[in-house]
Amino acid sequence: MTSTTGTPPPSGLAPELAARLKRSADGLLPAIAQQYDTGEVLMLGWMDDEALHRTLTTGRCTYWSRSRQEYWVKGDTSGHFQWVKSVALDCDADTVLVKVDQVGAACHTGDRTCFDADVLLKDAEHAHEGADSGVPASDQ
Repeated sequence: MTSTTGTPPPSGLAPELAARLKRSADGLLPAIAQQYDTGEVLMLGWMDDEALHRTLTTGRCTYWSRSRQEYWVKGDTSGHFQWVKSVALDCDADTVLVKVDQVGAACHTGDRTCFDADVLLKDAEHAHEGADSGVPASDQ
């Protein structure tokens, strides 16, 4: 059923949690998927209230596809599953961190992560001088 008021359709997400979320104009939250045991950042997806509810209740990451305008469960077509270990909101309640056990590639290109192919800066060695960084030398 489509809503004509611009409000999202009803979700199974607990109302007290839904009330805390700060969504984008299109009703979505960025959801960062991170490998639970290594800390490796795997991908960024998007969730609405229902995708978050499904992720919390099924133990598998469910995202909202902005291009296809439909829900997708990571692994259903690729076999590269994300098994949920924990879910947390950031301090502003506008981003979700989902720690997962990733099976296979996380990226649709077949790479382990979505951040493997286009590294802009790697292993940079920048000296942080107190005056240059804006951080007092005592805090470095």
